Order: sequence, then C-alpha cells, then structure tokens
Amino acid sequence: EVQLAESGGGLVQPGGSLRLSCVASGFPLSDNVMGWFRQAPGKEREGVATIGRVYGTRYADSVKGRFTISKDNGKTTLYLQMDSLKPGGTAVYFCGAALDFGGPATLARGEYNDWGQGTQVTVSS
Repeated sequence: EVQLAESGGGLVQPGGSLRLSCVASGFPLSDNVMGWFRQAPGKEREGVATIGRVYGTRYADSVKGRFTISKDNGKTTLYLQMDSLKPGGTAVYFCGAALDFGGPATLARGEYNDWGQGTQVTVSS
C-alpha cells in the first residue's frame, strides 16, 4: 500500500524558514518522480517543486531561489526547505508521487496519482 506522510508545517513569520518532510512507503522513492504542491483556501492545488529519479529538479517561478527540494532514498524521505517565506505561502502543503509517469521531474498535477494528507503552513506576523 502506497503511503505518504507529511510533517514539519507550522506558523512562521515572514522571512522565516521551515523544512517539510514526507515519509514514503509502499514503493521505491528512488524510482519515481516526486513533488510538493500547495493549496490555499479557495484556490487550486499548484505545483511548488519536483524532483526526478536522477535528482533533476524544477520549481515554480514564485519559489525559485527560496525553496529547495531534496530526497534521501535510504530514509525514503522527501524534503522541502523553505526560506524567505512570504505571506502568500500560507497553504496546505502536499507531498505527491507520480508512480505511473515515465518522464522527468514535472509540476503537472495530472501526472500525480498518490497524495499525503497535507501539512498546514501559515506565514504571518
């Protein structure tokens, strides 16, 4: 059974940092494209960062230079380091797995077929 479990969310002031983690089980993390998405109230879920099988990465323009995606295949854990957070970053953050996708890292939501339960990130003073 595929399971994804996010953690690390919380309340942070603008300009602060958070590190999200996603523990994956039921499939080989190393063999699949993984991504972080976020969904703010009243908005669509949007791609934030993605990492491919051989560590290629892509980022949404809104987070380039501030967010870093990484993974530890041995610990089967995906990470998202978020620095210089802005109030617009307030959302529920989801970890996703594109288990049937044979291409490189992608932010296309339709390619992801498994999701975690999400972790709330609130950026506010």
